[in-house]
Amino acid sequence: MTDDNDFVPMDRRFRGFLPVVVDVETGGFNHQTDALLQIAAVLIRMDNKGEFFRYRTVTYHVEPFEGANMEPASLEVNGIDPFHPLRLAVPERDALSGVNKEIRKEMKLNNCNRAILIGHNAPFDLNFVNTASERAGIKRNPFHPFSTLDTVTLSAMAFGQTVLARAVQAAGLDWDTSEAHSAIYDAEKTADLFCHILNRWELLEQSFGGFAMDSA
Repeated sequence: MTDDNDFVPMDRRFRGFLPVVVDVETGGFNHQTDALLQIAAVLIRMDNKGEFFRYRTVTYHVEPFEGANMEPASLEVNGIDPFHPLRLAVPERDALSGVNKEIRKEMKLNNCNRAILIGHNAPFDLNFVNTASERAGIKRNPFHPFSTLDTVTLSAMAFGQTVLARAVQAAGLDWDTSEAHSAIYDAEKTADLFCHILNRWELLEQSFGGFAMDSA
């Protein structure tokens, strides 16, 4: 495990953006009407060799907002009982504020001025985050409002795969089907996949002259 202080700020690598992997579990596919039930955000760092690694995960179980729709089929897939007393769920505002607080700390350490959401089908996760933030009255959403980095595209380019499980396995990483559809597990596997693809790219770049961090 890399020491907390053993990393290189990423401000120049992503033009001032801090990449943060996010996965959400929800009560359906409609970000306007369906409940946000769990969120996990994985912070990524870069070492002094330019290699990316999964650093830390921040996660919350979320209380369904008043009037939220929850499709039985979605709950069956993610295995969430929204009202189970042991979920220790918190209101949307508390969950998002907690995640945002950790992201802003990481932005400061990395000299970044904004976060950019990484996800597998990233617009889905960003839409839920943005809509829940608006609903909760959060005015300082750290994420870029529409730009994302999507591991579906990266995986299609690198491995010819678009399904998360298949892409992870194609990268030579472990995948446990029984753990899938948990925001924590899916976010961490997405982060591992993202880091693997970027690190593989860095090796290719070094072979052909290196990545120009100062390029326009």
